[in-house]
Amino acid sequence: MSQPLPLRDPAAACCASVTGGALEVEQAEQLARVFKALGDPTRVRLLSLIAAQPEREACICDLTEPVGLAQPTVSHHMKQLVDAGLVAREQRGRWAFYRVVDDALVSLSAALRP
Repeated sequence: MSQPLPLRDPAAACCASVTGGALEVEQAEQLARVFKALGDPTRVRLLSLIAAQPEREACICDLTEPVGLAQPTVSHHMKQLVDAGLVAREQRGRWAFYRVVDDALVSLSAALRP
Protein backbone atom coordinates (compact mmCIF):
# COMPACT_ATOMS: atom_id res chain seq x y z
CA MET A 1 0.00 0.00 0.00
CA SER A 2 1.45 3.34 -0.98
CA GLN A 3 1.78 6.16 1.50
CA PRO A 4 0.16 9.52 0.76
CA LEU A 5 2.50 12.07 -0.72
CA PRO A 6 3.90 14.52 1.84
CA LEU A 7 2.76 18.03 1.09
CA ARG A 8 4.80 21.11 1.77
CA ASP A 9 3.26 23.97 3.67
CA PRO A 10 1.56 26.11 0.99
CA ALA A 11 2.17 29.20 3.10
CA ALA A 12 5.89 28.62 2.51
CA ALA A 13 5.41 29.25 -1.23
CA CYS A 14 4.38 32.81 -0.64
CA CYS A 15 3.19 34.70 2.34
CA ALA A 16 2.07 38.07 1.08
CA SER A 17 0.67 39.69 -2.02
CA VAL A 18 3.28 41.34 -4.22
CA THR A 19 0.91 44.27 -4.62
CA GLY A 20 -0.20 44.34 -0.98
CA GLY A 21 2.80 46.27 0.28
CA ALA A 22 6.53 45.88 0.52
CA LEU A 23 7.63 42.28 0.94
CA GLU A 24 10.25 41.28 3.46
CA VAL A 25 13.52 40.08 1.90
CA GLU A 26 12.84 36.45 2.85
CA GLN A 27 9.32 36.56 1.37
CA ALA A 28 10.62 38.04 -1.88
CA GLU A 29 13.40 35.44 -2.11
CA GLN A 30 11.00 32.54 -1.55
CA LEU A 31 8.52 33.88 -4.07
CA ALA A 32 11.31 34.42 -6.61
CA ARG A 33 12.45 30.79 -6.18
CA VAL A 34 8.97 29.55 -7.03
CA PHE A 35 8.68 31.83 -10.06
CA LYS A 36 12.19 30.82 -11.17
CA ALA A 37 11.06 27.18 -11.16
CA LEU A 38 8.24 28.21 -13.49
CA GLY A 39 10.58 30.32 -15.62
CA ASP A 40 11.49 27.33 -17.77
CA PRO A 41 8.99 26.29 -20.48
CA THR A 42 9.78 22.60 -19.96
CA ARG A 43 8.85 22.84 -16.28
CA VAL A 44 5.62 24.65 -17.09
CA ARG A 45 4.81 21.91 -19.60
CA LEU A 46 5.63 19.16 -17.09
CA LEU A 47 3.37 20.79 -14.50
CA SER A 48 0.57 21.02 -17.06
CA LEU A 49 1.04 17.37 -18.10
CA ILE A 50 0.70 16.25 -14.49
CA ALA A 51 -2.31 18.50 -13.87
CA ALA A 52 -4.00 17.10 -16.99
CA GLN A 53 -3.99 13.55 -15.58
CA PRO A 54 -7.25 12.30 -14.02
CA GLU A 55 -5.69 12.01 -10.55
CA ARG A 56 -3.42 15.03 -11.13
CA GLU A 57 -0.54 12.59 -10.70
CA ALA A 58 1.97 11.09 -13.16
CA CYS A 59 4.88 8.66 -13.23
CA ILE A 60 8.23 10.00 -14.40
CA CYS A 61 8.11 7.24 -17.01
CA ASP A 62 5.08 8.95 -18.59
CA LEU A 63 6.65 12.41 -18.71
CA THR A 64 9.79 11.85 -20.78
CA GLU A 65 8.22 11.18 -24.19
CA PRO A 66 5.81 14.17 -24.25
CA VAL A 67 8.63 16.64 -23.57
CA GLY A 68 11.17 14.81 -25.75
CA LEU A 69 13.88 14.69 -23.10
CA ALA A 70 15.85 11.90 -21.44
CA GLN A 71 14.74 10.65 -18.03
CA PRO A 72 17.69 12.22 -16.14
CA THR A 73 16.87 15.63 -17.63
CA VAL A 74 13.18 15.31 -16.79
CA SER A 75 14.15 14.21 -13.26
CA HIS A 76 16.26 17.36 -12.91
CA HIS A 77 13.33 19.54 -13.95
CA MET A 78 11.00 17.67 -11.61
CA LYS A 79 13.41 18.20 -8.71
CA GLN A 80 13.19 21.94 -9.35
CA LEU A 81 9.40 21.77 -9.20
CA VAL A 82 9.51 19.67 -6.01
CA ASP A 83 11.99 22.05 -4.36
CA ALA A 84 9.69 24.96 -5.23
CA GLY A 85 6.78 23.11 -3.57
CA LEU A 86 4.70 22.99 -6.74
CA VAL A 87 4.66 19.19 -6.97
CA ALA A 88 5.13 16.41 -4.45
CA ARG A 89 7.16 13.27 -5.17
CA GLU A 90 6.50 9.69 -4.05
CA GLN A 91 8.75 6.71 -4.77
CA ARG A 92 6.84 3.55 -5.75
CA GLY A 93 9.24 0.73 -6.41
CA ARG A 94 11.70 1.94 -9.01
CA TRP A 95 9.48 4.75 -10.32
CA ALA A 96 8.86 8.24 -8.99
CA PHE A 97 5.33 9.61 -9.10
CA TYR A 98 4.55 13.30 -8.96
CA ARG A 99 1.39 15.09 -7.90
CA VAL A 100 0.41 18.75 -8.23
CA VAL A 101 0.29 20.62 -4.91
CA ASP A 102 -2.90 22.58 -5.48
CA ASP A 103 -2.53 24.67 -2.32
CA ALA A 104 0.85 25.92 -3.53
CA LEU A 105 -0.70 27.05 -6.81
CA VAL A 106 -3.51 28.80 -4.93
CA SER A 107 -0.95 30.60 -2.74
CA LEU A 108 1.11 31.57 -5.76
CA SER A 109 -1.97 32.94 -7.46
CA ALA A 110 -2.90 34.91 -4.34
CA ALA A 111 0.57 36.48 -4.31
CA LEU A 112 -0.17 38.12 -7.66
CA ARG A 113 -3.67 39.26 -6.90
CA PRO A 114 -4.01 43.03 -6.51
